[in-house]
Amino acid sequence: MQIKFNRIAAATLAVALTAGAFSAMAADVMVGGAPMSPTKDIIDNAVNSKDHTTLVAAVKSAGLVDTLKGPGPFTVFAPTNKAFAALPAGTVDTLLKPENKDTLTGVLTYHVVPGKLDAAELKKEIKAGKGSAELKTVAGGTLIAKTKGNKITLTDAKGGVATVTIPNVYQSNGVIHVVDKVLLPK
Repeated sequence: MQIKFNRIAAATLAVALTAGAFSAMAADVMVGGAPMSPTKDIIDNAVNSKDHTTLVAAVKSAGLVDTLKGPGPFTVFAPTNKAFAALPAGTVDTLLKPENKDTLTGVLTYHVVPGKLDAAELKKEIKAGKGSAELKTVAGGTLIAKTKGNKITLTDAKGGVATVTIPNVYQSNGVIHVVDKVLLPK
């Protein structure tokens, strides 16, 4: 009787742990105070993040909404409002002017890599590259990914370094990694 009870208890525990793990994997990640649903696309999630209002405004101004709502998949390194605010005074306002649309598009697409590269895949590529991985952006530039402790960093063409602060925000058409700096192409 004791053996049968132990088997039932073990089976119940296994089912509970599996259900808990599945529930944790299925849970929405919170970004900017809003849940990011893996069933929504990049734009439909980003518009809900209070930490990404500048990025959303820039994407709209550059005319990239339809692209980022498309099938992808895309890996987006999404700078926060704080990251945009750290740029030299007037930079964001200048980029948002209609006459600077091409420059703005270049900056934004420099934050996008084709494919769906989650943190595990990025770390795998960094390891295969003996400490760094070159990521080709949609803009045609290169980002250098490295690890610093458990964090992933990205170095842009001008030597600026951004750290991934929230990895693996899965989307229906890719994955977002929140970063703390705006990455700049040449």
